[in-house]
This record gives sequence, structure tokens and C-alpha cells, in this order.
Amino acid sequence: MRMLSDLDGFIFDLDGTLLDSLWVWHEVDCTFLMRRGLPVTPDYAQAIAHMGFFDAARYTIDRFKLNETPEQLTTEWHALARTAYRDRVELKPYAETFLRQLYAQGKHLAAATSSELDLIMPCLERLGIVNLFENITTISEVKHDKSEPDIYLLAAERLGLSPSQCAVFEDILCGIQSAKKGGFFTVAVEEAASISDQEEIVKTTACYIHSYSELL
Repeated sequence: MRMLSDLDGFIFDLDGTLLDSLWVWHEVDCTFLMRRGLPVTPDYAQAIAHMGFFDAARYTIDRFKLNETPEQLTTEWHALARTAYRDRVELKPYAETFLRQLYAQGKHLAAATSSELDLIMPCLERLGIVNLFENITTISEVKHDKSEPDIYLLAAERLGLSPSQCAVFEDILCGIQSAKKGGFFTVAVEEAASISDQEEIVKTTACYIHSYSELL
């Protein structure tokens, strides 16, 4: 069985995996839906967790029968989230230490995110880690959402590595499943928002961690 130490590439999801940021999207969901007099339900957040912004907007419009365009929804979501990412989102405990350890070892680091760069980059710059990544790949650059391994495959290709040479770190079940299908070594990072899928995540992934301190 492959071990983390044998791998050259490390591809990280951001929201819920490296960044303690899912509270932002709960705030956004609550504000957005309450403005329209709609209920906030856990299954809604789970349904859109693996989607890019436009797919999530289309799903939201279809689900709630909204007379709005995807562009209108994504513009509103960006406005609600932008300040929080820029000023308040932090890294998960020990994540920076682990990233810097990998970087010092000469490992190749990438990010694979469903969020847009204009949200993510100010956050990563404030946290002082943006230069650790050789590429930051977004879901808008590939055909499918994280239910397929496209985003991880593109991130690995940009590193000049094959899937078998890379680990993918994720917090959501569909991300773990698709990365595994793509031939990657998978590491599941515990996240409260995914706790309902924890048993299946543990069964599926090659490695499950509660904290990055376990990898130091």
C-alpha cells in the first residue's frame, strides 16, 4: 500500500479541508434564503457542497423555483462571502505547519477548489500561504463538478505528476470517492459539516485524520 511519504504531489481542497470556512457558506445560505422567505435545511448545503457556483445557482433556482438568473445569484453570494474570506476565514489547526513541512521536503503542492479565485486569493494571501502552491485549480476550469475526478486530474497534470504519484485531501464524501476513482491516494479530513457521511468516508478513504497534527 502506498504511504503519504512515498508521494510527490499533494492536492488540497480548500473549504472545509484546509480552510475553516464552511461557516461562511452557512451564513450566506441563511441570509440568501431568509431574504426570500425560504427555509434553511441541512440537505440544501449538502446538495451544493461539491458544485461550482454556477451549478449551485442553477440547482438553487430549480429547487426553489426562483425567477432569477444564475448570474444574479452568484453575484449576491460573492458579495455576501467576500468580506468574510478576506478578513475572517482562518486555516484549520496545524494545516500551515503541515503545508510548510511538505514544502520544505520539496513536495509539490496544489489546491483544487469549488470556490472562485476572487474569493480564495485574498484569503490565502492574508494567511501567507499562497506561494506554497504551484497551482490553484478551480471547478470552473473543468467539465464536471467534484462528483468526477476532473479537477484533481487537472491539478495533477499541472504539477507534471500522475494520479498515482499524488494524494488528494478532501472533507466531502463525493470528493473522496471521485479522487479514489481517479487513481489518487485519498486523505479525508474531519469536518463537522460532513459528519453524517463519516462512516462511509472512513470506509472509502485510504487515510482519515481528525487533525493535521496527526501527520506531523
